[in-house]
Amino acid sequence: MSNIFGNASHDTLNPKQTEAVTLPPSNALILAGAGSGKTRVLVHRIAYLINHYGFSPYSILAVTFTNKAAQEMRHRIENLVGQNLWVGTFHGIAHRLLRMHWEQAHLNENFQVIDSEDQLRLIKRLLKEFNLDEKQTPPKSIQHFINAQKDEGRRADQIIYPNSYSHTRSDRHSDSRFDTETFIQIYKAYEALCEKSHLIDFADLLLKSYELFKFNPDLLTQYQDRFKALLVDEFQDTNRIQYLWLKILAGPKTSLLVVCDDDQSIYGWRGARVGNIAEFQKDFAPVKLIKLEQNYRSTQTILNAANYLIAHNTERLGKTLFSEDKTGNPISLFSAFNELEEAHFIASQIKQAHSQGTYQLQDFAVLYRSNAQSRVLEEALLMAGLNYRVYGGVRFFERSEIKTALAYCRLVFLREDDAAFERIINTPSRAIGEKTQSLIRDEAKLLNISLWAAALNLLKNNQLPGRASLALQNFIYLIEKLDREIQDQALYDQVEHIIKYSGLIDFYQTDDPSKAESRLENLGELVSAARTFMPENSEFDLKPSLQNFLSHAVLESGEGVESNTNQDAVQLMTVHASKGLEFPWVFISGLEEDLFPSRSSTSLVSPDNQSRLEEERRLMYVGMTRAMKNLSLTYAESRRLYGESIRHIPSRFLSEIPKNLIQVIRHKNMIRPAHSA
Repeated sequence: MSNIFGNASHDTLNPKQTEAVTLPPSNALILAGAGSGKTRVLVHRIAYLINHYGFSPYSILAVTFTNKAAQEMRHRIENLVGQNLWVGTFHGIAHRLLRMHWEQAHLNENFQVIDSEDQLRLIKRLLKEFNLDEKQTPPKSIQHFINAQKDEGRRADQIIYPNSYSHTRSDRHSDSRFDTETFIQIYKAYEALCEKSHLIDFADLLLKSYELFKFNPDLLTQYQDRFKALLVDEFQDTNRIQYLWLKILAGPKTSLLVVCDDDQSIYGWRGARVGNIAEFQKDFAPVKLIKLEQNYRSTQTILNAANYLIAHNTERLGKTLFSEDKTGNPISLFSAFNELEEAHFIASQIKQAHSQGTYQLQDFAVLYRSNAQSRVLEEALLMAGLNYRVYGGVRFFERSEIKTALAYCRLVFLREDDAAFERIINTPSRAIGEKTQSLIRDEAKLLNISLWAAALNLLKNNQLPGRASLALQNFIYLIEKLDREIQDQALYDQVEHIIKYSGLIDFYQTDDPSKAESRLENLGELVSAARTFMPENSEFDLKPSLQNFLSHAVLESGEGVESNTNQDAVQLMTVHASKGLEFPWVFISGLEEDLFPSRSSTSLVSPDNQSRLEEERRLMYVGMTRAMKNLSLTYAESRRLYGESIRHIPSRFLSEIPKNLIQVIRHKNMIRPAHSA
């Protein structure tokens, strides 16, 4: 029987994997738990269809979410059956279809796909044509609205206001001040501009591909007849338009096999619909359900803890992961006095384990719910002399909102700082456009003076138009006023005052609502960093100064602490970023109510909040199942948020893990029984 799998033997598959692979061509839902070998199943399924049922490779379409996953699948298929076939991401395949059928899609043959930055530039251009102020109508909010509508499969003229808008993911971050009817009008104008310019944005690829089939039934029939089998990976992450695209492409003679894990659906905030799983079972009935529950990654202790945790979710199909691996070490739990002790504990645990030679630094991953948590962790690892890498993101002091806030601090402290001047002169937008900035740069170059001095010179000599002159005067006044107001204040009060009265908080709340919470958390963490900062030579400089703090920030983000991606280094990342990865030892930090689970999921009692809480629990489940050998959980009794020390209670998720699976670690690494935690 091994020849039906091409160059690989079916002996590499366990009984449930074999059952999934050898199904007759039919609609099937493979519920694949974390670490259960789903990619192996997909690849062997394709080989089985080709070698046993005689499917042509060109009659099989395999869809996944990332280019990396698509490349891996393509490589494995080529090794297994020696042939290439249609394998790609949703967007990549949609783009391929539109290139092939540009006329039927009513596109120009040379249409171009634009990225997010180009899309935003077009929206800003339209705002000027509509005579709308970007402060009142933030371009990124419109961009978010347009993309959310496209992900729901709606053109501008298909939006029924207000009902349809309330069901999009953008509603979570929407501002009631925004006029949705205006957003719709801009959406219409944006569509017309893209059509005129022969442009397609990223979100439009799937929608236009879906419309290509919807409005060309003969072409649809051609592809339905061609593709005898559709296979979809990570189905739990599909949004509305992706599901509609699959639904229309799957013909009456097409078998659709989807691989998913409803317990790992963690992207609801960006449009993923875990409800697509139930819709699939209804729309494509009868659907064969097979559960892959054998885990090849984690110890049974870790799996038991994850199983008990996720069982508290009510909206799930249900499965229980098991492993043939040994039981393994108990899960460790550390209660820290504050976030500094928590970070020190994690760093000391890593250093101790690493020094014994059993683990490399890259074997350790430290996960957190919010990016703002990374700052103290980074500093603790630096103090311990441990290399680290911030995975899927940038270091704390390199984040855009932190750099901008520090630029305000720098210009308040030193007016000759030209780099800080250029960064903040029009952030937030204050009607100091490129023309005015160009005049300032020319004046500075001509007289060999700083940009600040050049600006003062232009104002003194009345060389600017009235509006530009007033805007620049207001900026100059703001910086000088901030300078006066922070005199004789403590360092953290200085930083907090500058952030508060610079306008950055209001700016980030409206600039991009989907990122507002994270950015404001980071600004609050910057205040916490200033509160706890002490100069290295504190015995000579007992009062931490703004100058010393700014130098500290530069050194923290400089080349001296940069981690090479090929270097052996501890991995720091959000729990979201950890999905699909695995590490011998995982730390999950910040396990406190209102942090993990997040406040947005616990603040109100409502069906929507219950759904968010279940997604938070799934996120915790994802984090736990990244661990292979060791899992350590930590929380802080007190944590500084937005510059203030706030007491927290432990996360409810900790109480959902059986005590007999946990070993509680005292302060100073003293072990006590779990029941006394």
